Amino acid sequence: MFHVFQYQPLRLITQNSLSSMCLKLTLSRPVAFAQIWKSWFSSHSLLGKKNIILMGPPGAGKTTTGRIVGQKLDCPVIDIDDDVLETTWNMSVSEKLQDVGYEEFLEEEGKALLKLSASGSVISLSGSNPMHAAGMQHIKKSGIVVYLDVPTTVLMSRLKSKQMDRIVGLSPGISLKDVLQFRKQFYKRWFDIRVLCGRDVAAEVVAEKVLDAVKRYQDSELETFISTRSSRSGRSTEEDSNKFYFSDVVIQGLALDGGLFVPERRLPKFTAEEWQGLIEATYVERAQVILERCIHPADIPASRLAEIIETAYGENFSCSKVAPVRHLAGNQFLLELFHGPTASFKDFALQLMPHLFAYCIPRSCNYLILVATSGDTGSAVLDGFSRLHDTDKQRIALMNFFPEDGVSPIQKSQMIGCQKENAWSVGVKSDFDFCQTAIKQIFTNSDFTGFLTVEYGTALAAANSINWARLLPQIVYHASAYLDLVHQGIISFGSPVDICIPTGNFGNMLAAFYAKMMGIPIRKCICASNENNVLTEFIRTGVYDLRGRKLISSFSPAVDILKSSNLERYLHLIANEDGQLVTQLFNQLENQGHFQLQKDLLGKLQQDLVAGWCSDEDCLAAIHSVYSTTGYILDTHTAVAKVVADRLQDRTCPIIISSTAHYSKFAPAILRALRIAEINQNPLSQLHLLSSYSALPPIHWGLLETLKKTGNGDHQVCAADLSVLMSHIETLIQNHFM
Repeated sequence: MFHVFQYQPLRLITQNSLSSMCLKLTLSRPVAFAQIWKSWFSSHSLLGKKNIILMGPPGAGKTTTGRIVGQKLDCPVIDIDDDVLETTWNMSVSEKLQDVGYEEFLEEEGKALLKLSASGSVISLSGSNPMHAAGMQHIKKSGIVVYLDVPTTVLMSRLKSKQMDRIVGLSPGISLKDVLQFRKQFYKRWFDIRVLCGRDVAAEVVAEKVLDAVKRYQDSELETFISTRSSRSGRSTEEDSNKFYFSDVVIQGLALDGGLFVPERRLPKFTAEEWQGLIEATYVERAQVILERCIHPADIPASRLAEIIETAYGENFSCSKVAPVRHLAGNQFLLELFHGPTASFKDFALQLMPHLFAYCIPRSCNYLILVATSGDTGSAVLDGFSRLHDTDKQRIALMNFFPEDGVSPIQKSQMIGCQKENAWSVGVKSDFDFCQTAIKQIFTNSDFTGFLTVEYGTALAAANSINWARLLPQIVYHASAYLDLVHQGIISFGSPVDICIPTGNFGNMLAAFYAKMMGIPIRKCICASNENNVLTEFIRTGVYDLRGRKLISSFSPAVDILKSSNLERYLHLIANEDGQLVTQLFNQLENQGHFQLQKDLLGKLQQDLVAGWCSDEDCLAAIHSVYSTTGYILDTHTAVAKVVADRLQDRTCPIIISSTAHYSKFAPAILRALRIAEINQNPLSQLHLLSSYSALPPIHWGLLETLKKTGNGDHQVCAADLSVLMSHIETLIQNHFM
């Protein structure tokens, strides 16, 4: 046996201590098990008796990085190739590979790894170690596995220059690129932390990144969340002692003081080299890297997060690129966000969030998720949560509120058709703003929520864009769109782009701004509104004024919103986390119907945002014009953004227009824009008529199948009365959980 130090577990959790944890979980408010696990992490040193295990493909620099890390920590360094394999075999690795062949080599290499016992060391694995499951299970128990992730093109360049002759799996007919791509699946299976390594990053820099990543892994106290209505300087002792982590904010949704959760230390920033390392990556790979940096592994381990992301963005999306970027005309590009199962950008969050939610919640409590939608969220959230495992469905139910007369016929058919045994849609005789405000009031009604918990063992949670887990996945597609333009050769990395987004609740726009904060070179974020242009006027004047405003029904119902909830997060950010100011502004909006920004804050806002709006007539004209010139059909929301982009862009850089929904969802308006005189009122007939145009993109497959299968089913309709909504909630809980 190769022996350095006898390994002893850093944290020994006995049956008694585990039982104590479960008892606390049962007696206290619902919290994620990860929060208890964090206390074990944060009380230990960087290394202790654990090993730092460097893993990665050939040419990743594991050996050199390992030596530098060992030097910095003043601890033993073990290189598996040099110190274990060649010592055990008494021959070089390349000779052994030549002698026994590929399969036998992997087996003998794994056996050698199984004999290794070490603690408090830096271990540099061979590139093929992760392909032996038993060996990796053994070594992983001894420490923290750090994956040195290097772009494939960089690896190929390095390996060819070194003329390496000992790459396991390389043979006639199998290219180096194929070998490297094949091995990725094994690296993803075993790592705890990923460190991105670019082309020209020095080993010393990589070593520092490894140490920073290990420190982050062990100290989750750095990644807490605060409410937009609490300031850092004015936080109470109670707030400091009751810290909120990712798991908590996913479950709780809305802060108890009525504010929205935001990261206390803001989002991580990627270096230019790290972003460039993702240019060749797939959408799923980009999502994994970005979200790993935003979700602490104590909340969701990296390997489990990878599984969740692959499930969310795999077969559920009709396009292999998930969120492709298409050239429209001139310097305008469309980010197509409608290839998910329910044909809107909401799928990006709501195919992912249900799995995050199910992972984070404790097993001892049932949850009812409340949703308010102006159209697309309803079917997306119903579809997303319907894909959970059956055991999760038994403890997670949904109630979706939507304005009964404020969504398109196809959207309503989708929401009715997507109802499941644990999910209901309720039409409300009011507008979206009422639905959204009602949900906020229900969440902050401690008497009602307490009653549900005590009487039915059920807690409430939110799946609207006020939930941080809804917002986070949207950052990915804005970053990915920019990287796609670089990959296509449209721009070089570092060149700016503008973003134009049809904006209602401000979540999509905020996600683009977050992508900019994380290092994507976005110059201006352009907010596009329809005739419900409160947000446009606010960005232009600094005055948010709802006095005398009534919601106007339009052809772009997803942006028929007067109160933009996620604006609160943005204002909190530019106000330097001044929660008292944010509280003052939004209390004034609630009580008096308006507020005005200070001049300095308005100046900051206008450095980031510009805004415009368009009428229904201009929207339909844009759809007709684009189809006539390109053969491409825009949906009504994308057309709003196209009109505003035409008016506000200065044409000095590319502009990415978010195409937030498929035109099939708004068939009557589209047919009117295409100047069809007689329109059949049956949604399925409308889609068949649109399909006869053979336009781009084709009719959405998922939407067509949903309408074919379900037609118009039944759903509940209720008055715009808070007590009535609460009664519906209680009835659902009784029917599903009791």
